[in-house]
Amino acid sequence: MTVAAASPFSLKDFLKSFMLFELFKGMAMTGRYAFKRKVTVQFPEEKTPLSPRFRGLHALRRYENGEERCIACKLCEAVCPAMAITIESDVRDDGSRRTTRYDIDLTKCIFCGFCEESCPVDSIVETHIFEYHGEKRGDLYFTKDMLLAVGDRYENDIAAAKAADAKYR
Repeated sequence: MTVAAASPFSLKDFLKSFMLFELFKGMAMTGRYAFKRKVTVQFPEEKTPLSPRFRGLHALRRYENGEERCIACKLCEAVCPAMAITIESDVRDDGSRRTTRYDIDLTKCIFCGFCEESCPVDSIVETHIFEYHGEKRGDLYFTKDMLLAVGDRYENDIAAAKAADAKYR
């Protein structure tokens, strides 16, 4: 019993190609959408909704008494796949360990959220802020003081986002 080999030539495919079927199909789709109402967002004035789990600008948080939360465990530095976090620590007089240096290079950061997930005290968080820029590379290198300032400024928003997301963690 012999099996006939499939022919590489198909009359149907040839006619579709010769009659420019794909071109007219594409033009028909363009025509369907050409006269529909356009969905345009005037960005600076109008905002699109953000996901509650959006990851934007980093911030360091403080406790209610004003003390920084970071205990210098260095888990965030270890888990960062882009190696964008640099931490140096020192032991205080009272025996607790705190950071002396906490830097994040946002030009390296891939905003994966691993640092936030690994933090045992919810010190480092990624906020919903996405409207920031730097005109030089150094402008996107955030130090400990800069991160604490972002955390102080947006603490209410951060706490509300954490509370809304708590049931999913």
